[in-house]
Amino acid sequence: MKATGIVRRIDELGRVVIPKEIRSTLRLKSGDPLEIFTDRDELMLKKYSPIASLEKFSESTAKSLAELSGMVAVICDTDEVLHAGGKSKREFEGKSVSREVDKILKERKSYVANLSEGGDVVPLCEGQQNDLTAQVIVPIVCNGDCLGAVALVSFDEGAKVEQAACKLARLSAEILAGQFE
Repeated sequence: MKATGIVRRIDELGRVVIPKEIRSTLRLKSGDPLEIFTDRDELMLKKYSPIASLEKFSESTAKSLAELSGMVAVICDTDEVLHAGGKSKREFEGKSVSREVDKILKERKSYVANLSEGGDVVPLCEGQQNDLTAQVIVPIVCNGDCLGAVALVSFDEGAKVEQAACKLARLSAEILAGQFE
């Protein structure tokens, strides 16, 4: 655990203000759910990720999607890539989602791009070299809230996201969202 040197007081309603710098660093926004942990005399707050709670399910979903589509499959929450399946999965797992993906998630609309057709392929992760050639990103939406996304991507020259891959990604996103209804 890292000390920040910042001290805050609890108000009469039991509230504590998290400093803006920390909220920005951790990508905390107003309304984000926080999970609360205690360990003896320590209190810990962690941004709650419903998708992360489906550890094995989302991991096996990514693996199956990669096998069925022949592409790299990525499952992320609104902050980071939780699981990836396929030959380049190590390039994605545990990395923060890019600002472009964050924007797509906020719009709650699927995004398809093929470089071979002049499409604007966006990086999935922050600071990642964008050598992707095709992608589909489908937000995972439950009860109006965006919980994350399912993405299928390719690095192969001339690759195109076919209709079947789009349907697989959409189905996977709907199944993951269905776990929270």
